[in-house]
Amino acid sequence: MNVTDAHGGDLSRGLEEVPVLFEGLAFHTFQYSPDNVQGPGSTEDPSEVTLPGCSCLSHSCCIDSCSCLQTHGQTYDGTGTLLNLNRTDLGFCSPVFECNALCTCSDDCSNRVVQRGLRFRLQVYKTRDRGWGARTLEKISHGAFVCEYAGEVISFEEARRRQLAQRSEENNYIIAVREHAGTGSVTETFVDPAQVGNVGRFLNHSCMPNLVMVPVRVHSVIPRLALFAGRDIEAQEELTFDYSGGYSNQRPAELLPMQSVGAAQARRTDGLQKKVCRCGSNNCTQFLPLDLSILS
Repeated sequence: MNVTDAHGGDLSRGLEEVPVLFEGLAFHTFQYSPDNVQGPGSTEDPSEVTLPGCSCLSHSCCIDSCSCLQTHGQTYDGTGTLLNLNRTDLGFCSPVFECNALCTCSDDCSNRVVQRGLRFRLQVYKTRDRGWGARTLEKISHGAFVCEYAGEVISFEEARRRQLAQRSEENNYIIAVREHAGTGSVTETFVDPAQVGNVGRFLNHSCMPNLVMVPVRVHSVIPRLALFAGRDIEAQEELTFDYSGGYSNQRPAELLPMQSVGAAQARRTDGLQKKVCRCGSNNCTQFLPLDLSILS
């Protein structure tokens, strides 16, 4: 989709609850989708309802009676703010399961957050030296859901094929999420919004981001890659996340031990599509993260 084709200045063409505004000239064609779609190699349809639902009849579920909350735990407070967000500083986050289409609770249940879609006014704009970016036009509180990183859900083989076929001047949009279960098993999800995606595809990387990515399951076992505010974010501030999946909003002096580790990991590209990081943070690792496991 060319930006000049956008519906009334709305990049989502009415597919989001809140219009996604844009500023600047036309960019590469892509199909806007607020949700993940099944892509090449994927054996499961993200839109298929595969998780069981609760039988709550109350306006909003409570942990004393809701099977969803009893099984997976309570992850939001009464306002829809993500709880225990500080645990991401340890390098991991707890699994999040929302009530789904099979649940009998109301659409206003506090355990339905990501599935409601955008709630803040966001704008896609041209940055000074990092291409396109996205910013918020209003203040966002710590722990609030901001947007998804939605796109085609593809297989490992397809992700590898696309990565190897990519030219050095092209942007890499593929995000690989690996979830480690207590049994030692690892679940991998590959999402590519290059051709089909939402506003999340315009988010830039930062070594000190203001968003944190959390896999959230709603109707399907395939997670939605939800981005929450890692701190209070002011209006007109650019929205960023760490492409490697890490998160820290600590002061630079507290990050010195992590900086050397992050820089070493960033340099482990062996010359493969190495791209300079221009986030400008004091703990910058100099290069954008690159998942070498896809290329092996």
